[in-house]
Amino acid sequence: MSAPQDVAVVGAGMVGLATAWFLNERGVNVTVYERDQVAAGSSWGNAGWLTPGIATPLPEPAVLRYGIRALLSPSSPVYVPPAADLRLARFLAGFARHSTARHWSRAMHALIPLNARSLGAFDELAEGGVEAVTRAADQFLAAYRTSEERTVLLEELELIHRAGQDIAFDLVTGDEARGIAPLLSGEIGAAIRLRGQRFINPGEFVNALADAVRKRGVELHESANVTGIRPEGDGVVVVTDGRPTHHDRVVLATGAWLGELGRQFGIRLVVQAGRGYSFSVPVDDVPEGPVYFPQERVACTPLGDRLRIAGMMEFRAPEAPLDQRRIRAIVDAARPLLSGVDLDDRQDEWVGSRPVTRDGLPLVGRTDAPGVYAAGGHGMWGITLGPITGKLLADAIVDGRDPSELAPLRPTR
Repeated sequence: MSAPQDVAVVGAGMVGLATAWFLNERGVNVTVYERDQVAAGSSWGNAGWLTPGIATPLPEPAVLRYGIRALLSPSSPVYVPPAADLRLARFLAGFARHSTARHWSRAMHALIPLNARSLGAFDELAEGGVEAVTRAADQFLAAYRTSEERTVLLEELELIHRAGQDIAFDLVTGDEARGIAPLLSGEIGAAIRLRGQRFINPGEFVNALADAVRKRGVELHESANVTGIRPEGDGVVVVTDGRPTHHDRVVLATGAWLGELGRQFGIRLVVQAGRGYSFSVPVDDVPEGPVYFPQERVACTPLGDRLRIAGMMEFRAPEAPLDQRRIRAIVDAARPLLSGVDLDDRQDEWVGSRPVTRDGLPLVGRTDAPGVYAAGGHGMWGITLGPITGKLLADAIVDGRDPSELAPLRPTR
């Protein structure tokens, strides 16, 4: 197929807009269709971490240690509602099969080349006019009650190192951790300080990215529901609210809804919504960087004069309403570990659906249909890896050759 002049991108989250930006950078005319509004899916309210050093496959042996009883508890960090349907059961069975050391190692090797280039892709966006700040996070703390609890992350860091990826870190005491982040309570007795990572306000960043692509001449249509896609002639027809439009290529970047449009083009892997929750609260001493409580699976990110608190992995339909029990579970887990934080003055309570695959790898590349590509399934790492996978996919579309980094991410695998 000849190089495309006109490409449609379906979805205006981090992944879709980054793909649009890099396609435009390669000289392609781009149209973005978004059924809701910019950053309406999982992009707005997440923790906003740019942490390639710890971007690892979600299916891991530790997941299996939760046990069925824990997974069915609304207060568990990983929750599966009792009324699971057949599709969810199929996904969970595949997820469990991939939660082994062998599968984790294979997936980790696929992520390492993406992690190595991920922050560079953010730098390209900034140099190209995206007016949003990425902040260095040299004071990124993973905090624990005891040094014994800390060994779990240390073992994971060693596994990451053995796989071929390094991250600098320091071991600190509880008192040293409180010197770095005074919001930590006296319950914290040990911590790990991670080096070389960054963080953003994800909602602000994705909206700035949308502004940047508009300024470059990209057409961005919000409230434009794509109801059909079909290859036709030497291109693809995109049907939006009953109106057909011809494009040379199309990229499906619809997050947790990727399967709805992608199944007909050979995307057989179930993309399951792994829903995360967040809210913001006032804090007496805003930390310089993120604070993570790995045992509780609670993430804290400074955003202006408030603290965003996020957590949970809830396998449920993406359209399901926010479950207040999950908000309370995060509050109950975080309350003993934080000081000078008003957890009862919550704003911006949010739930978003991260698109999770059973093998922990994104779905990025060409589908079985000529001219139809996919970009999704990034799980917890859509913010970190969205720009670099968007850049690689743009190169594949324009050059007609798949970069080696995308080979393990083949959407039809």
